[in-house]
Amino acid sequence: MIGLVLAAGAGRRLRPYTDTLPKALVPVDGDTTILDLTLGNFAEIGLTEVAIIVGYRKEAVYERKEALEQKYGLKLTLIDNDKAEEWNNAYSLWCGRDSIKHTVILANGDTVHPVSVEKTLLAARGNGQKIILALDTVKQLADEEMKVVVDPAKGVQKITKLMDPAEATGEYIGVTLIEGEAAEELADALKTTFERDPDLYYEDGYQELVNRGFKVDVAPIGDVKWVEIDNHDDLAKGRDIACQY
Repeated sequence: MIGLVLAAGAGRRLRPYTDTLPKALVPVDGDTTILDLTLGNFAEIGLTEVAIIVGYRKEAVYERKEALEQKYGLKLTLIDNDKAEEWNNAYSLWCGRDSIKHTVILANGDTVHPVSVEKTLLAARGNGQKIILALDTVKQLADEEMKVVVDPAKGVQKITKLMDPAEATGEYIGVTLIEGEAAEELADALKTTFERDPDLYYEDGYQELVNRGFKVDVAPIGDVKWVEIDNHDDLAKGRDIACQY
């Protein structure tokens, strides 16, 4: 098993930080960045290798690669997304399709969360699940969240931002365990998704899988403090949370 981080996004709503940095390298606790927190989580659960999808301002990640490897005891492989500033992240995850064959814990490069999330996903393995989404079933939902409807027997039925929050079981927080045996089917679903519309999310690829009859499971993370950082208000929340870890 390896870690996989989507860190290709521009994060334009976080300027001026993202004038020179990808969103994953925005600091949230002193010099500690969002990427630092994720790599620390991966190291804590015993992973030794991490693939990082890079694109916007990728040179900043390349410059820090060796220092991050030494700090966290990880071997990092950087994978270039050549369309990071043109297309959405369905294509970005597809760029990491070879890494998924090793079984991965995927983390969005803008999600500040504690290592308990990864531990919850690992604990949920073992009953034939191929893809397990970390799900917040506690948070009060609004329009922007990536909302999920779950059937207790059939798994995920719907995953989209475009849903009445009252319908949702919870929010997908941007962390997934993907078993290697799902790699080929997921890659095909992602390709179908971005070829249909390059502005779609990788979560739309998950929906494509569900539509094909593939079971996608969830693991509730409990009452956990986390935040997806899209703007300066989110960044302030992320800094409040990050210093508690």
